[in-house]
Amino acid sequence: MFEHRHEPLLSKAEFRLRLVRHALIAVGLIFGALGVGIIGYHGLEGMGWIDALVNAAMILGGMGPVTELHTAGGKVFASVYALFSGIVFLVGVGVLFAPAVHRFLHRFHMDGESSSPESGTADQ
Repeated sequence: MFEHRHEPLLSKAEFRLRLVRHALIAVGLIFGALGVGIIGYHGLEGMGWIDALVNAAMILGGMGPVTELHTAGGKVFASVYALFSGIVFLVGVGVLFAPAVHRFLHRFHMDGESSSPESGTADQ
């Protein structure tokens, strides 16, 4: 997926395209997780679609539920969904920042390689 350490850096245009692709993946992941929450709250707790959306969005955003839960299934779902949401947040941040971190490390590695004594290009 990313270039190997011996390959040159991507051009700025290709890097921007990679950033956009990763941002779309992160947004898709978040909307997919939001959809899971909406369906779960609607089906297990019997909430209307808007209430299910609000509760799912608040849990996914780390704020907590808005509506009091009444069923055992809804409470179990909310617990699992809260843990799932934390993982989705971490994965989403990782996907979003991976291209920038990789480019930084790739460039850092290239700079270190060009000034190392083994490369034969260092000023002596």
